Amino acid sequence: MIEANTTSPDRTTCANALRVLAMDAVQAANSGHPGMPMGMADIAEALWRHHLRHDPADPGWIDRDRFVLSNGHGSMLLYALLHLSGYDLPMEELKRFRQLHSRTPGHPELGLTPGVETTTGPLGQGLANAVGMALAEKLLAAEFNRPGHCIIDHRTYVFLGDGCLMEGISHEACSLAGTWGLNKLVAFYDDNGISIDGDVSGWFGDDTPARFEAYGWTVVRQVDGHESAALDRAIGIAHAADKPVLICCRTTIGRGSPNRAGSAEVHGSPLGDEEIAKTRAALGWSEKAFVMPEPIRRAWSAVECGAVVHGAWRERLDDYARAHPALAAELLRRCSKSPQLGRATETALAAACEAAESARATVATRKASQDVLQRLGPGTPELLGGSADLTGSNLTDWAGHRPLLAKGTGNHIHYGVREFGMAAVMNGIALHGGFRPFGGTFLAFSDYARNGVRMSALMKLPVVYVFTHDSIGLGEDGPTHQPVEHASSLRLIPGVDVWRPADATETAVSWREAMRRTDGPSCLLLSRQALPHAGDATPRLEAIARGAYVLRRSHDERVVLLASGSELAVAVAAARLLAEQGVEARIVSVPCLDVFERQDAAYRCETIPRHLPRIAVEAGSTGLWWKFVGEDGDVVGIDRFGDSAPATALFKLFGIGADMVAARAMALVQRSDRTLCNVERMN
Repeated sequence: MIEANTTSPDRTTCANALRVLAMDAVQAANSGHPGMPMGMADIAEALWRHHLRHDPADPGWIDRDRFVLSNGHGSMLLYALLHLSGYDLPMEELKRFRQLHSRTPGHPELGLTPGVETTTGPLGQGLANAVGMALAEKLLAAEFNRPGHCIIDHRTYVFLGDGCLMEGISHEACSLAGTWGLNKLVAFYDDNGISIDGDVSGWFGDDTPARFEAYGWTVVRQVDGHESAALDRAIGIAHAADKPVLICCRTTIGRGSPNRAGSAEVHGSPLGDEEIAKTRAALGWSEKAFVMPEPIRRAWSAVECGAVVHGAWRERLDDYARAHPALAAELLRRCSKSPQLGRATETALAAACEAAESARATVATRKASQDVLQRLGPGTPELLGGSADLTGSNLTDWAGHRPLLAKGTGNHIHYGVREFGMAAVMNGIALHGGFRPFGGTFLAFSDYARNGVRMSALMKLPVVYVFTHDSIGLGEDGPTHQPVEHASSLRLIPGVDVWRPADATETAVSWREAMRRTDGPSCLLLSRQALPHAGDATPRLEAIARGAYVLRRSHDERVVLLASGSELAVAVAAARLLAEQGVEARIVSVPCLDVFERQDAAYRCETIPRHLPRIAVEAGSTGLWWKFVGEDGDVVGIDRFGDSAPATALFKLFGIGADMVAARAMALVQRSDRTLCNVERMN
């Protein structure tokens, strides 16, 4: 237990400081959720003032405890905690709650407010992030701790409410946490019985303690969430447990408000000036809005005790570095704010690219991806892969991989059929630091993971998503498994790089660029069917990295064929048919529209010249491609669901074949020629 300066005031008064800051900030903004902060204030006081190991002067300290506010709508609780504990979050920012460019947004946002560990708001995802953080801690401890040197030893605490538990992701993530035995994970359940629509008994009748015990958690039942001694006892039980722990805290939402406590009315609306005045009187709080007495500030400050705890860890780190210098250097590399890839990783990626280009093999890009992992895995200790029960189809494993075991070792995770949970857990792993997570499923099931992918992008996390079976090319499984809109859907998420490689070389470069990226997620869309080597371009490896490049050009080009993935081979074959008819075509491979659009205008215009008619080919939704071909161009794609049939029959059905693409390209050329003739006559 960490002892705070508790000479005065008492613990209830310290908790009341959180309550008044929350209700005052929400009132000033005329927007927000005061009920949860007021209801969980005593729990927050018990954890933050007496048990949480953190240093306000260094929010990124490697061995700090992590705190996640999964019920992120109660963000003012976290902002009040950070302000009072001594983080760089002045009172002026609390006064600007929910205002433009403030550091106190409506829901906590990573990178905006010091001390915020993850962006929360979509309920349940913070809890799943916490599972990922606790897993990362366990794996790092197993890898780096040595006898006499316990250098990784921290806990992950998470606050959650009824809404988090209603969301299905809570089942996915918490089931995994129990299976993995994450004993450093402690969850506080705010059991207040109220959600936005009112008393939850009409729509949430779960036996939550029994549910978590079935997962393999230790459950501390029926804790009075407003009684400090009971909370301390519960936290003590949690620290002694050999499983993840759920502390069920019975609370009153909006505690302290004479007329609104315990009601849905206090959940998401300001109390109003009159009710705030009555609440102040009921709490015995005489100070004006945003005025905090100095004794309370001293009682809350964690600056001094945080420096002591952090300093002791630094001494242990120095001892560790003397005893194990290579391990210490590796730990610091992997856990730095902007970790760089190791030399072995860069060498493996370069070798994978060169090998793929030299082999010129016909291979499914999912298999080409595994070939990259065969080289990447052995020399990249931070690589932590996985699959949502499709390892043999996604090919996310490699020779010599070690399956994750409950005892805390392994570098390949079997997530089971839990796509959303996998995405959010990977976000938590990335947030914690020390690992580069990737995970796989079928592209059609990226819908299940989509909000997790969105959160990866929002937080700029370098998570890699391996989405295989990327088109109707998967064949007989039918329209439920055949992605149509999914590539475009993922491309619409800001900050996501969606790679759809056309051959083994483009696959290797896609992996290289995804691993080098540090400011956001990458999605690799990979084929089930074998694809031929696309051909030569000079220098091709660096050209691929620009997102689009000219694969083939001629001196008398009359049309541009754009394609991604498996359809690049269709475009190449169509170009040969056009050449037989005396029409030369430029072929542009577009493995990543997102990266291509970040190139300078000169490169974009040189790659896809606007003076030539353009046709794009992709076995998916056509909408985004019109931006690149223009209204006078054409797009060969699919704007309906697929069918259950062999892939060859499906491509013919949807008109995605060389002869059909060539015919539509020829029609564009002829129309362009007629237009040019008409212009010449007019002149």
